[in-house]
Amino acid sequence: MGIREGFYDFSSDHILTTVDESLAALRTDHLDVLLLHRPDTLVEPAEVAAAFDTLHTAGKVRHFGVSNHTPGQIEVLKTEVRQPLIVNQVQLSITHAPLVAAGLAANIAGLEQSVDRDNGLLDHARLNGVTLQAWSPFQKGTSDGVFLGDRENYPELDDALRELASQFGTTPTAIATAWITRHPANIQVVLGTTNPGRVREAAAGSDVVLSREQWYRLFRAAGHTLP
Repeated sequence: MGIREGFYDFSSDHILTTVDESLAALRTDHLDVLLLHRPDTLVEPAEVAAAFDTLHTAGKVRHFGVSNHTPGQIEVLKTEVRQPLIVNQVQLSITHAPLVAAGLAANIAGLEQSVDRDNGLLDHARLNGVTLQAWSPFQKGTSDGVFLGDRENYPELDDALRELASQFGTTPTAIATAWITRHPANIQVVLGTTNPGRVREAAAGSDVVLSREQWYRLFRAAGHTLP
């Protein structure tokens, strides 16, 4: 919750109203996890805390988290919020991986990849037991379509995905999923599909454990630098 027409809203009233609307739409009496979607720079942590306390006490929400929040934004919320923020949902795919790539190019002058746009989000999550959820796991960038099967822009990556899929007896989609789940941060994959076939295909990647060589091969094939 939090995204409204032209603005973001983490006010207590909007949090409570949104949850009630979601419960009615889902025909259930509780939500397993509620995420604050996109940081509201006008957030009042005490308002969020009051809403979370009300929802948790009433049994309407069991767990809480955020989406696309920096470590600092999470820490600001924690000054008032008593419940653990167990999830941070962020964009991550082999081709859109600043979350990972910046750390691998740390201290390299003049390299675009070395710019940390996430303020150490990956390390903060691992240090604090926050589960990262990867949205748009097969997307090139923010709104550029998928990289799977893109021979024009990612021929080397497509070759690597197909070769590894053949080795493991699975599909490129599964290998792209395995690239995310191989990371020791235990990242969850958010598919954004209601197609059962696509769900099964991606889920098969959870059973694939890529070697270091295979993981880094995909990383380099996607165009990232390994200094």
